[in-house]
Amino acid sequence: MGELSNTRVLMNGRFVDWNDANVHVTTHALLYGTGVFEGIRGYYNDGIKQMYIVRLDDHVKRLLKNMRLLRLSLNITADELREKIIELVRINDFREDVYIRPVVYFGTGSVGLDPSGHDTDYFVFEMPFGKYLDTEKGISTCVSSWRRITDCMLPPRGKIIGAYVNSVLAKQEAVAGGYDEAILLTKDDFVCEGSGENIFLVRNRQLITPPVYSDILEGITRASIIELARDLKYEVIERQIARTELYIADEVFLCGTGAEVTPVTSISGRLINDGIIGPITKDLKDKYFEIVRGKESTYSGWLTSVS
Repeated sequence: MGELSNTRVLMNGRFVDWNDANVHVTTHALLYGTGVFEGIRGYYNDGIKQMYIVRLDDHVKRLLKNMRLLRLSLNITADELREKIIELVRINDFREDVYIRPVVYFGTGSVGLDPSGHDTDYFVFEMPFGKYLDTEKGISTCVSSWRRITDCMLPPRGKIIGAYVNSVLAKQEAVAGGYDEAILLTKDDFVCEGSGENIFLVRNRQLITPPVYSDILEGITRASIIELARDLKYEVIERQIARTELYIADEVFLCGTGAEVTPVTSISGRLINDGIIGPITKDLKDKYFEIVRGKESTYSGWLTSVS
């Protein structure tokens, strides 16, 4: 990570050098996964030399809400954290697309499950970030043998650090099997989401996506796609989806901060739309990329400009 050695990291309100951004070995979140995080993208429009952070306010608000699940307490307001993130982006001054990762977690203390006595700490780092998945050609996926954790076990909506081991297991299985990504089912065998993405199907020109009670992450990109699709006069239905609907869908795509809008061209060896990206997926994908680079004024409210 030598190319990042001059990058600054925000740690507990202070900007420190990349190589000094460390945590102690007794950090509770390191030992037990007790923290929450966000993933935020910034898109650089080279034509006008402008960085746009996508839905920053929504990400900060969700992070602070999710802290309640673990009883994390941080002496900072949403506005203060927002301004600190903007300042970090301005200081680092990357002239390319970036990924921003805020994390709030239980810090150093003794060993044991009860985090009482551990301080609540936070950090935010930023780094250059290109494509997480192939949004142009589409990706191959498989239905994972691992089931998504449930809200009564370890709530997926909370973006809790430890919960993502469930996603790691599914992702490892998919990659080991020669696929790009995994699709997880709920414990009741309904379609849930990708390892780190929400999922949409297109059937008879209707967009269908699992509801929030199907153990999904209440994704910010998901909400953006629903809003955009309805503005484009596509019907969007939130309902439970049977596994076999994946195989007979007209189109399938994943979405998320990292994944953006990623077409799915095959699922467990079965081609979707003969392996060709469908027209509705393409329409939404193209429109989304115009929006995040500041080329569509209708959705300028989604963007925070940093210059």
